[in-house]
Amino acid sequence: MVAERRGARKQRNQHFADYRPIDGAADELFDKKGGIRPAWKKFVDHFSQLSEEEIVRRFARGDQHLRDAGVFFRQYQPGGSAERAWPLSHVPVILDDAEWEPLSEGLIQRAELLEAVAADLYGPQKLVKEGFLPASLIAASQEWLRPLVGVTPPSGYFIHFIAFDLGRGPDGSWWVLSDRTQAPSGVGFALENRIATTRVFPDKFGRDHVHRLAGFFRRFREALFALREDSDSRLAILTPGLLNDSYFEHAYIARYLGFMLLEGEDLTVQNGRVMVRTVEGLSPVSVLWRRLDAAFADPLELNDASRLGTPGLVSAVRSGSLSMVNALGTGVLEARALLAFLPRIAKHVLGEPLAIPNVATWWCGQDAERAHVRQNAQRMVIGRALSTRPLFEADLNMGRDTYFGEGPDFDRARFDREGPFLVGQEAVKLSTTPVMVDGKLVPRPMSVRIFLARTKDGWEVMRGGYARIGESANASALSLQQGGSVADVWIKGGDNIDGDTMMPSSSDPFLRAEPGILPSRAADNLYWLGRYVERAEFIMRLVRAYNLRLLETDVLDAPLMTLLTHHLEGFGVDTEEGVPQGLIDALEAAIGSAGRVRDRFAIDGWMALNDLKKTALEMQPRVQLGDDAAGAMGVLLRKITGFSGLVHENMYRVHGWRFLSLGQDLERVICTAEVLGRFADPKSPDGGLDLAVEAGDSIMAHRQRFSLTTNRATVIDLLAMDARNPRSMLYLLNEVKELVEGLPGTNVNGQLSPLARAVLRAQADLAVETATSLKTSRLLQCRDWMMDISNHLTQTYMR
Repeated sequence: MVAERRGARKQRNQHFADYRPIDGAADELFDKKGGIRPAWKKFVDHFSQLSEEEIVRRFARGDQHLRDAGVFFRQYQPGGSAERAWPLSHVPVILDDAEWEPLSEGLIQRAELLEAVAADLYGPQKLVKEGFLPASLIAASQEWLRPLVGVTPPSGYFIHFIAFDLGRGPDGSWWVLSDRTQAPSGVGFALENRIATTRVFPDKFGRDHVHRLAGFFRRFREALFALREDSDSRLAILTPGLLNDSYFEHAYIARYLGFMLLEGEDLTVQNGRVMVRTVEGLSPVSVLWRRLDAAFADPLELNDASRLGTPGLVSAVRSGSLSMVNALGTGVLEARALLAFLPRIAKHVLGEPLAIPNVATWWCGQDAERAHVRQNAQRMVIGRALSTRPLFEADLNMGRDTYFGEGPDFDRARFDREGPFLVGQEAVKLSTTPVMVDGKLVPRPMSVRIFLARTKDGWEVMRGGYARIGESANASALSLQQGGSVADVWIKGGDNIDGDTMMPSSSDPFLRAEPGILPSRAADNLYWLGRYVERAEFIMRLVRAYNLRLLETDVLDAPLMTLLTHHLEGFGVDTEEGVPQGLIDALEAAIGSAGRVRDRFAIDGWMALNDLKKTALEMQPRVQLGDDAAGAMGVLLRKITGFSGLVHENMYRVHGWRFLSLGQDLERVICTAEVLGRFADPKSPDGGLDLAVEAGDSIMAHRQRFSLTTNRATVIDLLAMDARNPRSMLYLLNEVKELVEGLPGTNVNGQLSPLARAVLRAQADLAVETATSLKTSRLLQCRDWMMDISNHLTQTYMR
């Protein structure tokens, strides 16, 4: 019996049998005595019972969710940047309430301290006057913004959302590695990590009593709404844009919380108030959750080289009409040198020591620490001062504030950000956590980022976070940009876990929410998304038609082939390519437009569009001209029509859907008019009429309606004049007229806007034509009408 128990225990622990902590470092799985920490025991038992095949299936399920959700990060490289798959480490980091509660209390204390420091630096500045902070340290920081001195936020608080990076030292105690007060990132990724990890371990999450995250976000959302100047003003997330490495997170959080996602160009400042440009005109914004660095927020008063901000934003903050989360200028609290002074400031401001210490830090311009700096010089690189002469050892003895390190480890980005104050920081060997590598659990160093939000009841700590994990056992940088990974953080509680969600209380009366406003930039991108998708589809049909005819003739300079080649050249398409680069360019343009409206775009639609481009790129090097290329275009056509149907079936019928539909309809009219004008002209080569029907995707409709062979009248009637054919120009113009009538301002007191008049004129002029009266010149004029309508749309709603 004893032998059987030992055998069962050995089987259960098979995945952990070879796991060994690193010498000199604490481990999250094992305590100081080498035993499994209580928080991990149930997870270890569960994980040990999984076969290798089951583990692979589970991990793949989590990865598939991330791919389906479009979770990625932008990796910067010497040649540019590229989107990379989200590097999830599937095994969570697990802590329990007994360890979490003191951490939470200590971080709340630290948040209060940093709030007090920010209020002082932009207020009375007593900490500098009384010698608790060197004036040169603050003045030299590029994040200390002089235009904001004396400006108190409308809420009375400078910090509403904050993050801390924590690491466990060799003795098992926690240290604060850094404070994140500027525009803390990662909270959206923490949510996605949680969802993906729950897909990996659905049978453990609930039974292990892991605290949920939704209640934290709901209470923070309520707190942000409470900051609004009035109920008519808006709340939004301000993002640097698509090329930011955290843009996915910005879009995800905006969608999750129901906020607008805005870029600097979406905003304007009028009479001291921030307004967002929408398709219905200017709308006031009184709360911005800022996700870009403060210096770039206002080119007028801060960084005049910024193309990301909004001129006049500082004046709106100064007038008190705008609450910025976090306040402009709070980035100064992230300066590494500040860590050296926080312990003393805590005793002075709070009357108590820091509950969670900093990693040991020295500021090299401080007399009291000069001897310690020299003794620990091996931890720093002594180079030159920011003066015209070399830095001598005597400079340290004289207490000059010009100490600066420049050598193999010189951090230019930090110098550009913080000025000539490099800190010496004692290296801390971080704890390790189990990570699955090549089918084996191995220890990897990790740190944890924890988020706090200011709510109506004070600071609330999110019961979870995300762990950053090093690429190797001796990794010194825990960065995604340098090959690191991330893991979910589980906080285990007792039996009574809060099941709070983002949903309002069931006792609240139901009210149908009003549709959100549509920023002009979003309307512009949705409109061009529709146009690019429709253009790509037309290219596919024309390329397929070309390659099908290539099978029937060896004469490439036959009149019809020459005409079709010339027509495709107008789209940037080279007919000598099986999958033309011009088609790839159209798909990339569509993805670029969709990427700018990720917060308003269905995940399935986004994935379908990216899958379409991926398929085209995979085909491009191997597809040959002729039957092979025609078949490839058929595959792509099925995918792109599936995307169009998916998006249109799922989009709520409000202004965003209207602009997307207008883009598709106008592009289809333009392309159809050009095809008919070129291939249905009386002078067009033989076979042109059949090609026009094929390009218009109306072969079956033509056969059903007209039993005779194609002639110009039947083709013109079907593709231009038949209001029952969804591919005909008249059908599309009727639809455009209906869509435009649903837009704001097109009919004011019975008077049509210039846009509405342009649409009505085009629709009426085409409707009175017949199949025999509609000449080629009139068809090309229809194309010009569509261009005119497009210009009216842009001038009215997208500027």
